Amino acid sequence: MKQVKNEMKMEFLASSSNEGFARVTVGAFVAELNPTVDELADIKTAVSEAVTNCIIHGYEQKEGSIWIHCCIDGQQVEISVTDTGKGIQDIDQAREPLFTTKPELERSGMGFAFMEAFMDEVEVVSEPWKGTCVIMRKTIGQG
Repeated sequence: MKQVKNEMKMEFLASSSNEGFARVTVGAFVAELNPTVDELADIKTAVSEAVTNCIIHGYEQKEGSIWIHCCIDGQQVEISVTDTGKGIQDIDQAREPLFTTKPELERSGMGFAFMEAFMDEVEVVSEPWKGTCVIMRKTIGQG
């Protein structure tokens, strides 16, 4: 019997106070897959990095909304984090470890590197001045 697909969508203000809310909500949603503590920590960290990128880089700490869509199919979770902020001029450069457009904020430039390390797949779709969508996938229980 094939497992029924499940999904969740939410929208919240692009405020650093909501980063923890996003982590906990996605973690609770993914819990139905019975992830290990490490798998759950990986997912929550990746979500934190994606949401923080929206706040700091997408909206430059100004008003905006962030959308998260989570989908479970079998043992795979797909999480998309989307903003309608300033977008990314050069996605390849932005994905380079230690690259940051906000050195004055002491940003480490490791957001995408962490997402890629903790998830099985990371896809970035962005258009300057229209926004960014980061799509992350992870299969739970692969060992």
